[in-house]
Amino acid sequence: MNKETKEKICTFFASDYHFEMISLPYIDKKLEENEEIIILTENNLEDTIQTLLSKMNFKEDRKKKILSINWKNDDFAKFKEIKREVENQNKVTIFIKGKENYIRNINKNIEGWINKSSHIKVVDCYDVEEIGNNIDTVMASYKSILSTSGEKEIEKL
Repeated sequence: MNKETKEKICTFFASDYHFEMISLPYIDKKLEENEEIIILTENNLEDTIQTLLSKMNFKEDRKKKILSINWKNDDFAKFKEIKREVENQNKVTIFIKGKENYIRNINKNIEGWINKSSHIKVVDCYDVEEIGNNIDTVMASYKSILSTSGEKEIEKL
């Protein structure tokens, strides 16, 4: 896979709040770098992100920027947004949060919506409860993992 085009990383979450706590520092950093953030999710995250941000010590303008991301589970609108951002050659980070089957299907769909020259990063976010003892197997498909301390290269065991 070309480094310029599509990069894939993974992360694991125990709950919606946990996903948001892992991803928020990374999302905030990417927004500061003027990257587009798109979150494809099996369930609506609007309430949990508002609750979490209300308890965080972020400046109001940063909170507004984070809340301006579409946190709903509205895949079709988000696919159109991905297509538009890719056509405008913007850097895009896409989070795909859900069960393994959802992640696989969304990734297949994204392949159909982007071209080879896209500057895209995909963060596949797995439900740790569903993955269970297969974390090592899932991680073997990725070079990097996202944690609260940021993106780290996965060291092969």
